[in-house]
Amino acid sequence: MTRWARIFWSIVIGAPLVVFSIWGLWDNTRLFLITLLNGLTLASLYFIVASGFTLVFGLMRNVNLAHGSLYLLGGYVGYLTVNATGYFVLGLAAGFLVAALAGLIMQLVIFRHMQGEDLRQTMVTIGLSIVIADLLLWGIGAQVHQLSAPDFLSGPLRDIPLIKAYSKYRMALLPVGIGIGLLLWLFLNKTRIGMMIRAGVDDRAMLSATGVNVNLVFAATFAIGAGLAGFGGVIGAVELSMVPGEDVRLLLASLVVVIVGGMGSVVGAAVGAVILGVAETFGLAYAPTYSVVFTFVILVLVLAFRPRGILGRPA
Repeated sequence: MTRWARIFWSIVIGAPLVVFSIWGLWDNTRLFLITLLNGLTLASLYFIVASGFTLVFGLMRNVNLAHGSLYLLGGYVGYLTVNATGYFVLGLAAGFLVAALAGLIMQLVIFRHMQGEDLRQTMVTIGLSIVIADLLLWGIGAQVHQLSAPDFLSGPLRDIPLIKAYSKYRMALLPVGIGIGLLLWLFLNKTRIGMMIRAGVDDRAMLSATGVNVNLVFAATFAIGAGLAGFGGVIGAVELSMVPGEDVRLLLASLVVVIVGGMGSVVGAAVGAVILGVAETFGLAYAPTYSVVFTFVILVLVLAFRPRGILGRPA
């Protein structure tokens, strides 16, 4: 895209956003700011789940359409663990570990033998997601489950300028998402293992020739990505209830985040999550009838003018 084309589209997209922001602040400042916070905190949850999808799909090029089921599995495991022990932290750990173990098994049994076969991976993981969802439905039931926030995060933050009060738990999602993003970026870009992962994606045979166990590296990466989905499931079980169907919603959100942000880019995933989360919440607040349309409009615009995503690079 040329410089003038970038300027043109910045004006075409940016000007309406500026006008809407000014109008929203003028018309109802509190509603606008609360909606913005809701969008950013929802974006944080989307990023936590999609960051795992970025590792598996965006970086390793493994088409895992059972990622949403891992989110649901982690959420249910976290819910049961917290109810049994009373400790939210144990629920987070259990959700991460069980989803990571499930992801590790998937890598060893399925993806290890289907490297580069996108269609087979797609069909197998669609079937696997249906099986996992049905097993959870059989074992836990179709009723809505929801976790309570830990005591130190329950209730509202009060005396906030302009908006007066806001949920402590939702506000805490922002630093959690930022922290996970920073750790993931450092892991991929500043550690030896992260460099091996990126080298293995670019040239698997060459990395293997240096004596690195590529299958072990990829299995560990897949487990981390799956574990992040389960971790997000426990976090989401407080604000977004656990119920059959949430896995599909989070899978679609993860796909949109990775595609919009750019394949294999952690920073791109963060950008995509912010765009999706803010678009969804403002759509629900100001145009609820058409809110679902905004997601697809964003996806169409990005694919039309940035086919590799906002921060995507050629493979």
